[in-house]
Amino acid sequence: MADIVKAGLVQQRWTGDKDSMIAAAVDAIGVAASRGAQVVCLQELFYGPYFCQVQDTDYYSYTEAVPDGPTTALMREVAERHGVVLIVPVYEEEQPGVYYNTAAVIDADGRYLGKHRKNHLPQVSGFWEKFYFRPGNLGYPVFDTAVGRIGVYICYERHFPEGWRALGLGGARIVFNPSATSRGLSEYLWRLEQPAAAVANEYFVGTINRVGVEPLGDNEFYGQSYFVDPRGQLVGEAASDTADEVVVRELDMGVLAEVRDLWAFYRDRRPDSYRQLLQP
Repeated sequence: MADIVKAGLVQQRWTGDKDSMIAAAVDAIGVAASRGAQVVCLQELFYGPYFCQVQDTDYYSYTEAVPDGPTTALMREVAERHGVVLIVPVYEEEQPGVYYNTAAVIDADGRYLGKHRKNHLPQVSGFWEKFYFRPGNLGYPVFDTAVGRIGVYICYERHFPEGWRALGLGGARIVFNPSATSRGLSEYLWRLEQPAAAVANEYFVGTINRVGVEPLGDNEFYGQSYFVDPRGQLVGEAASDTADEVVVRELDMGVLAEVRDLWAFYRDRRPDSYRQLLQP
């Protein structure tokens, strides 16, 4: 297993239709791979607009099966072609009327490894997610990939420390946080929460946001996708706050052992004292 992992994030604005959005993502994965990326993550609900700005049943048509739907099948081919691990966030239909905000995880040889379903769903103005999704029911899986163990934690979930810790306990070395988050509501937290989670849980975090104003609402997505290391330091600069961008960074996995030897947070945990956390 490599000590250095080259990891990529794809930050996009809405192109106007699903097909062109998928085509743009495929092109961006190719760009990341040409720059040496071994693992690439797309943004939340990557092939659509962030339709949760409104409550409209027409957007149920964006659902697909996972892993048997066309987008997952295409991305399996793309992963194998480029030899990259992919995290592919889509709108999943489990059965008619049962939908999830989901990310499929595909290994570098094109094998489908599994999925994470978003557990925490916002229901506030402009983020009407409970209209579209059921809460996830798969817990916090960690996936063994060609670049090591990775986890996924989708957008609003980043406000909840418990899932971050569960992914660390599962052995994640990198956790990806694909998002759709807008100025005014959460921008002041963007450079705070993910670095804090990386420090508290002693792993790398890659966090992605959209850019631009989409036609369904006034929310402006502010980009600024970035990687952060287990010391809470950004790995390179954050992406643009207005433009599409493919971010590729070298993540030194040797830092994980250094940090865990210095700050023995996992050794010093006291789960016996946390019983009240299980109370509703």
